[in-house]
Amino acid sequence: MAKQGGLGDNLYVAGYDLSGDIGSLGGISGGPAALEVTGIDKSAFERIGGLRDGKLEYTAFFNKATDRAHLRLSTLPTADVITTYFRGTTLGNPSANIVAKQINYDGTRGDDGAFTFAVEAQANGYGVEWGRSMTAGKRTDGGAANGSSVDFGTGSTAFGLQAYLHVFAFTGTDATIRIQESSDDGAGDAFANVTGGAFTQVTAGPTSERIATAAGQTVERYLRVITATTGGFSDLQFAVSVVRNATATVF
Repeated sequence: MAKQGGLGDNLYVAGYDLSGDIGSLGGISGGPAALEVTGIDKSAFERIGGLRDGKLEYTAFFNKATDRAHLRLSTLPTADVITTYFRGTTLGNPSANIVAKQINYDGTRGDDGAFTFAVEAQANGYGVEWGRSMTAGKRTDGGAANGSSVDFGTGSTAFGLQAYLHVFAFTGTDATIRIQESSDDGAGDAFANVTGGAFTQVTAGPTSERIATAAGQTVERYLRVITATTGGFSDLQFAVSVVRNATATVF
């Protein structure tokens, strides 16, 4: 794949698309803490992996319009905030996800008149999880629908998956957003529901959620996102990111 820049990216925060109010991302980082275990007989540091951590930093412009950056970020919520970064809005592109605490909303007024806010989301429980975008940015369904598939390559894996959902808007009675899998993109192996791959039924928005399958579960090569309903809906705007684990993951 050719080298890419960061043009046309999206940032979703707890079911709100704040992309147009975000000027830059200062850092998407994570991994195990380095625990120093250097013996007195060594001439260099020895380290082992400790607890996983992560953070996502970004700069927001001041926008006090309804559901824009200021009203969403200035409340400094104490509950977890799911934040997802989409590297562009092409289906299958990389995406970074974090369940985090928003710890600040620090304003700076520059001498050039610019008014921006620094925000840091620190991981709570899971660290930063890089996956693939299962929707081409924000997807809109007017009723039950099957999405296009994403090829995760390398056949099946045996370590489960995690998935992140942002629902931006919803009109209707109910909708269920679900992940399906196939070994050959449906050519001979029909797409089937991933066990544990359904999000909580949507009855209103905005909302966001993280789900995880069993850690030792087999996941097929091709994945897609479908929407279903029992009572009907006319407008569902949402985005999904999936992390298919290539190795055993410790949470």
